[in-house]
Amino acid sequence: MSDAVDMLLAQWAKERPDVDASPMGIVGRISRLHQLLGTGLKEFFNAHGLERFEFDVLATLRRSGPPYELSAGALLKAAMVTSGAITNRIDRMEAKELVERVRDSGDRRSVRIRLTPQGLELIDRLLGPHVANEDRMLGALGQEQREQLAGLLRILLESMGDTSLRE
Repeated sequence: MSDAVDMLLAQWAKERPDVDASPMGIVGRISRLHQLLGTGLKEFFNAHGLERFEFDVLATLRRSGPPYELSAGALLKAAMVTSGAITNRIDRMEAKELVERVRDSGDRRSVRIRLTPQGLELIDRLLGPHVANEDRMLGALGQEQREQLAGLLRILLESMGDTSLRE
């Protein structure tokens, strides 16, 4: 079986047989998967009136445990965007009544972002269908293949400096 990347690699092998283009095959496939998976996620979130970043913020707050809040800095780190971008995103989600800003009682200058009851209900309602959608997109792989792929991707991420996200 071959995919679109195989054609590109064959062309490079013909045109530049002196260059081992096999790394392009791996990176190219990861890039193509990113695009295809992104499309599948976007379609799911759009069907539920959400942007992907909104789901990510809701999920990040939900998995933080009660009271489902994080400091703005911790949320910023988890989102991996600029402070201006996260402020914009929180503004939009606050307008939808999915999150609220809460002043830290110990430090009035510090703000925490908290799920509202509507945000908590939404993330709890969508989590199962979201996971089912991801399971569907990975349907071509058996459980052992999924575990192997997850392990290989973890090795690559760690080797490139990806670290755990902690407050």
